[in-house]
Amino acid sequence: MSAVRTVGMTVSDMSRALDFYTRVLPFVLESDNELAGRSIEQLQGVFGARVRVATLRLGDERLELTEYLTPKGRPMPADSRGNDRWFQHVAIIVSDMGRAYATLRDRAVTHASTGPQRLPDWNAGAAGIEAFYFRDPDGHFLEILAFPPGKGDPKWHRASDALFLGLDHTAIVVDDTEASLAFYRDTLGLTVAGAGENYGVEQEHLNNVFGVRLRITTLRAATGTGVELLEYRAPRDGRPTPHDLRANDVAHWQITMAATGIERLLRPTRLFQLVSPDLTGIDAAGAGFSRGLLVRDPDGHGVRLVS
Repeated sequence: MSAVRTVGMTVSDMSRALDFYTRVLPFVLESDNELAGRSIEQLQGVFGARVRVATLRLGDERLELTEYLTPKGRPMPADSRGNDRWFQHVAIIVSDMGRAYATLRDRAVTHASTGPQRLPDWNAGAAGIEAFYFRDPDGHFLEILAFPPGKGDPKWHRASDALFLGLDHTAIVVDDTEASLAFYRDTLGLTVAGAGENYGVEQEHLNNVFGVRLRITTLRAATGTGVELLEYRAPRDGRPTPHDLRANDVAHWQITMAATGIERLLRPTRLFQLVSPDLTGIDAAGAGFSRGLLVRDPDGHGVRLVS
């Protein structure tokens, strides 16, 4: 796997979403296209799909928003929790947690954490990291994250006047880390970059899940946003991803990865399920790639492989 190109999600109202991501947050709009046709239907597994796709940039990383103009899907489940297996977020790195949180408070974002949390010193791997979860207008989880000196990618510590720096990773809840590693590491070729276990009152208030004990595994491609696996060892009451989740439902996210040899993924396997019925040639101007395949990982998270 050569790169994670974008992380994206389905939104219900593009104008509202763009206002949030470019005004409340400082993403920059790079492209805004309307796509339709048989190849888009095949790729996304949604008959009659007509989509508006906006690509946003923050630092070196990109976020992709997709509105289904037709057919409309289902809204985000109102009771979505941090340990449900359709949970996914992107981690936005900030240079100063206090200032970033104050900015979000001034702009009336919806809290998902009770407030910013500093992970404790006894947790060697995460000590001093500050984090806060909040939600966008559709209910997607987002995180701001501040690394202390010596932690995180060195690029996050470069001198900069910016408050919001870029996207470090996307985090997904998984039922079984080993099953997810068989897909992301062994099948897709991502490399394990770190692992640890987090628990305690700070983690409870961050995830807004009482009694949380998390196994965390971080994977990376050669370039692009990382992928973080979150396995809830406790509590084990998170709900599975709905079996009928579709790409036009607002709970749908997709990680887009540049890949070679995608054809081999068409072989029968239990590691993932196909959403696209076949590797699809894309003839829609503005898509940004010529061939693609959308699959779902063992927990139902969307992964789009393109070349």
